[in-house]
Amino acid sequence: MSANSAPASSAEYNSADAQFAQLMIPHHAQAVQMSETILKKDRIPASVTDLATKIKAEQGPEINLMTGWLQSWGQPTDMATGMASGMGMSGMMSDEEMGSLDAATGTEAAKLYLSQMVGHHEGAIEMAKKETTDGKNAEAVQLSKDIVSSQEKEIQEMKDLIATL
Repeated sequence: MSANSAPASSAEYNSADAQFAQLMIPHHAQAVQMSETILKKDRIPASVTDLATKIKAEQGPEINLMTGWLQSWGQPTDMATGMASGMGMSGMMSDEEMGSLDAATGTEAAKLYLSQMVGHHEGAIEMAKKETTDGKNAEAVQLSKDIVSSQEKEIQEMKDLIATL
């Protein structure tokens, strides 16, 4: 595939593609923040820190990818403030919930991280499924399918981990 083929395919997008990226960027950013919070704590089971490391490693590059799409489409890379906290942001943690995670320690922190991340992932899956149905850009639709697949597996892993803590 030539270097010239990528811009042509990325130029084809619709409002659903742009909204997916604009909503998923802050959603992923919060998951990275949650993972960084748990990784700074002591006495967290290795299985939980391994998962947090994996989530951070997956979602950081996806943020960069989606930011690049929005820039190439001439779209803003962030939503209006009211949009980010309201419409379409299922699974986002409130400031209070983020504070609870920050304050928690040990096994309590691990359980809280896992339970919050289950809800967070469920919200991402909901947004990704909307993109799979409504999106036009092939790369964005593929990413949405990848997010659904990987995060459904991670939700099961997190539920299994919660049961062992």
